[in-house]
Amino acid sequence: MTENNSEKPQVSEPKKSNKKTTILLIIFAVIIVVQGVKIYLDHQESVERENQLASTEDELATTLQRLNDISEELSEKIRAIDSLGGDITELQEAKDEIERELARSQKASRSTIAALKDKVDGYEILLKAKDKEIDKLKELNTALLTENTTLKTEKNVLFDSLNELNTSKDELASKVALASQLKAENIQILAVNRRGKERESPFKSRHAEKLKVTFNIAENDVAPIEGKNIIVRIVDSNGQIIFDVSRGSGTFMIDGKEEFYTASKEILFDNTKQQLTFEYEKGSEYEEGLYTLEVYTDDYKMGSQQFEVK
Repeated sequence: MTENNSEKPQVSEPKKSNKKTTILLIIFAVIIVVQGVKIYLDHQESVERENQLASTEDELATTLQRLNDISEELSEKIRAIDSLGGDITELQEAKDEIERELARSQKASRSTIAALKDKVDGYEILLKAKDKEIDKLKELNTALLTENTTLKTEKNVLFDSLNELNTSKDELASKVALASQLKAENIQILAVNRRGKERESPFKSRHAEKLKVTFNIAENDVAPIEGKNIIVRIVDSNGQIIFDVSRGSGTFMIDGKEEFYTASKEILFDNTKQQLTFEYEKGSEYEEGLYTLEVYTDDYKMGSQQFEVK
């Protein structure tokens, strides 16, 4: 019985050893599995970070491109509104802000990208609002242009009307001035000898101690009642004026030139068909030929009459 009891412990030692080995193997396997899971999870996290980084870079590039595009559109809107006379202050401030955002883009993170996207949305809303403002400014400028064109047309019409009125006024003034000119009528030229005997043309030189000229001023209701200087001059057949300053002759302006006259007389024209008489003593004989007597006042000719000396 004693021998049998002593042999049993020797049989259990190999079993204990196997059990320990199995436990160690299980622990080692668990460690390997845990390590593998950790490596897998780390790899997935790394891939996710890379994907997130790539996504961030793409998002940043897209946002920055939108900012660049908006900056260019802002420049166009600034030029358009400025040319139309609108206020570009708000647009210029937005463009300056975009330039600053672009300068800070190198340090952008996801949070700053989200903020940039919000600003981009705001800038796009601003651009749309400015499109409407530009349309309104264009409509206003078109209306102003139309109004200005209308005003210019009306001004031209008024100017033409004034020109026509002035032309008509000038024409009327010319007609009135012409109508108001006095006329000498019933001109008579007589030769008076020493004894006072009068002879009508033709007459001989020896009979013309002096010339007597008579005429009356025709009635003219347009001409004003006023003082007039009536001038007569005698022109010989050679076109020479007969004058003698010592006998009352002088000069006057006619057709822009200074000319001699034979005699003159100051009168008051009263529109009564008044008759005037001039007597002129030459002091020497008249040469034979055809002479012309001319009557003037106010730089225009009132009438003329010829006479002949034999």
